Amino acid sequence: MAKALVDVDAVVHLAGVNRATDDDTIRRVNPWLAEQLVAGLQLLDRPVPVVYGNSVHADGDSIFGMAKREAAGILARYGAESGATVTDVVLPNIFGEWGRPFHNSVVATFSHQLARGESPRIEIDRELPLLHVQRAADVLLAAAASPKGGRVDPAATTMSVTEVLEQIATMAASYRGGDLPDLGDPFTRDLFNTYRSYTFPSSWPIHPEVRGDQRGELFETVRARGGEAQVFFSTTRPGFTRGQHYHLHKVERFLVLRGTGVIRLRKLFSNEVVEFPVSGERPAIVDMPTMWVHSITNTGDDDLLTLFYADELFDPEHPDTYAEEV
Repeated sequence: MAKALVDVDAVVHLAGVNRATDDDTIRRVNPWLAEQLVAGLQLLDRPVPVVYGNSVHADGDSIFGMAKREAAGILARYGAESGATVTDVVLPNIFGEWGRPFHNSVVATFSHQLARGESPRIEIDRELPLLHVQRAADVLLAAAASPKGGRVDPAATTMSVTEVLEQIATMAASYRGGDLPDLGDPFTRDLFNTYRSYTFPSSWPIHPEVRGDQRGELFETVRARGGEAQVFFSTTRPGFTRGQHYHLHKVERFLVLRGTGVIRLRKLFSNEVVEFPVSGERPAIVDMPTMWVHSITNTGDDDLLTLFYADELFDPEHPDTYAEEV
């Protein structure tokens, strides 16, 4: 621990145990982790700011809550004795893409079940203060970059368990056919991005119904219920690739209208690449999940004509586009 701390500017302390085979492990390990961190910090000749990822349960009397509260006290005493700034970030119920179902987020459990066509069941209905994991990360990093100390309670959206299930179920029912909900509200978009992370890649691509007569053929590309939208086309010459980036919150859709190509995606921190061969011969919708690096390559002999949809207007100051190779 001491060696790891030598050159740090600040520490964000997120380590902890919230599930264990016995209560004693939870009661013992969480304070012990804080003690180990403080012991390492005390070997330095300077005060180091600490940001503690606490839990809203620390205000209650559960074993986990009491253990988190005790750990917060250990860190606060270190701050008082050393002069270091200690910020206690009391996090509400965290949810987000790829959360483990049946663990510590009912959003993950409901999303996992609905994506698999199952019927979730509510055991206990209560009010939940919810915060998307990326918003939580923003708060923690801001507290580390500009230490102010004291307690921080990030703003959360409060819903009942029933309301959470109803909203995700409504999204799931329409999204099976490719319809998008109203994404104008950031919380709704975070909830939708969380749900759709459980649909990928098994539910893709979606093949829209093609209607035709003597005049030609037509099919729907995007059905969306509100919010901003930006739609554009591109041509890609044979052998060339577009994309090679990922998004943190943007909802983006690819649909090849003419030519042949391959859409490749790789989940961040993974080496596995998912591929979807696509062709204008059979229209195929593929939505890019957040935090998956993606690209599209022309594999044919003619120009590739592709339609792109995004749920927000492109803002050069905040593009939500991060370059990385698939």
